[in-house]
Amino acid sequence: MTFTFKAPPGDKSALETGPDFTPKFDEKGLVTAVVTDAGDGQLLMVAHMNEEALALTLESGVAHYFSRSRNRIWKKGETSGNLQMVKEIRTDCDQDAVWLKVTVGGHDATCHTGRRSCFYRTVSLVDGAPVVAITDEHRHFDPDEIYSGSNKA
Repeated sequence: MTFTFKAPPGDKSALETGPDFTPKFDEKGLVTAVVTDAGDGQLLMVAHMNEEALALTLESGVAHYFSRSRNRIWKKGETSGNLQMVKEIRTDCDQDAVWLKVTVGGHDATCHTGRRSCFYRTVSLVDGAPVVAITDEHRHFDPDEIYSGSNKA
């Protein structure tokens, strides 16, 4: 990482309209990253970034995240070949979340299950109980084949 982010300004107007990107990391050092397809806008995934992951993403143009379960930086698609090339990054008004618009290489799949999006299920109430239903059965790759002996990426 060749730079560090400035601390968010105390002035709300400067935060909301000023030119400085000053991400507001939470108490665990993370910001939420919402990821959509740059072409059709489909929601692909939601993840987290720490300062290093966000800087690597800006510097390389390839999406990097912080894996809370593995407690390390994660270059999305490094194992599967489904790298996310960042076309645009946006931030919200208080700079505590980012929106990445990406194109996905390889199989054009983001989810470790082999699907295009991690949001392949709907949630509804059936007889008063919450249930999930798979709405995307199409697998772009076989996860058992891709991830045998490695961590999911």
